[in-house]
Amino acid sequence: MGDMVVVRKEGLYCVPGGFYIDPWRPVERAVITHAHGDHARVGHGRYLTAASGMHVLRSRLGEISVDGLEYGETTVHNGVTISLHPAGHVLGSAQVRMEYGGEVWVASGDYKIEPDKTCAPFEPVRCHTFITESTFGLPIYRWEPEQSIFDDMNAWWRKNAAEGRCSVVFGYSFGKAQRILSGLDPSIGPIVCHGAVEPLNRVYREGGIMLPPTLMVSDLDKAALKGAIVVAPPSASGSPWMKRFGDYSDAFASGWMQLRGARRRRGVDRGFVLSDHADWPGLMSAISATGAERIIVTHGSIPVMVRWLCQQGLDAAGFDTEYGDDDDDVGIAPQPAEVAQAQEEVKDA
Repeated sequence: MGDMVVVRKEGLYCVPGGFYIDPWRPVERAVITHAHGDHARVGHGRYLTAASGMHVLRSRLGEISVDGLEYGETTVHNGVTISLHPAGHVLGSAQVRMEYGGEVWVASGDYKIEPDKTCAPFEPVRCHTFITESTFGLPIYRWEPEQSIFDDMNAWWRKNAAEGRCSVVFGYSFGKAQRILSGLDPSIGPIVCHGAVEPLNRVYREGGIMLPPTLMVSDLDKAALKGAIVVAPPSASGSPWMKRFGDYSDAFASGWMQLRGARRRRGVDRGFVLSDHADWPGLMSAISATGAERIIVTHGSIPVMVRWLCQQGLDAAGFDTEYGDDDDDVGIAPQPAEVAQAQEEVKDA
């Protein structure tokens, strides 16, 4: 049997199953790992996704023909047994396990290892071939524990509120915003959400995810806004909407904030290193936990990851895909010099 999954112009294609995984062009049958825009697009005939992600998918794509599969539940299509397993990325995110003719492949979509309160934690799935992302597939990316980031964020908000200054945190409206909300201390002051964030908050709450009470900016007067924290998408930065906050302090929450140059390019007061993707140690531990001898690397730092994995004795190669334009891909990716530094670290490791 040839490769179970190959790359076609439409996307990743399961050959014996006759379906696509997160296709970027319209197809008849699509299995969707999660509802970020680079993985979930309109125009497919039928969608299959994790049951916990159905409402998110519909909220972002509108009326679609979608079936939901509980984590660990199986379905068979053209002889391929399909099951979905938690990826720990955002609400409803899943890895796709495919078994056919005694061979098991897993496509991870996007994932992170550290658990958070807003989605099911990552579950390693044993397989022969593992398709992994590599968004932060460079040795320089190593995350601090989530709680330490939230402690810093709350301390920053508390200080600003004491000085009569509004705090604004920029983060992607789906996934990142809700994770930020889950770590905020509502005793400090009001929590305000941008109009692009609040509809996703409702979907999360309907899915049983606990988030603190949130308000719209129109619910508060100017005096109350001075002690508030505002959660908004990156697109709000520099927009007329921001003028209502007066003298505010702003921050950006992203894995890219680990790089000084990235924070400078965003032009914000603070950078909080908070990512919904695995860091370098997380990627390595996830790959090891699958037991796979063959690794296929997608979107991110493909050459560095492939080289390192081959040095570890694995059969590694890359897939060229059209993924990557999600919460952490906001025009602040590493500069060539930073990539070169990381490559040298791999050589010296």
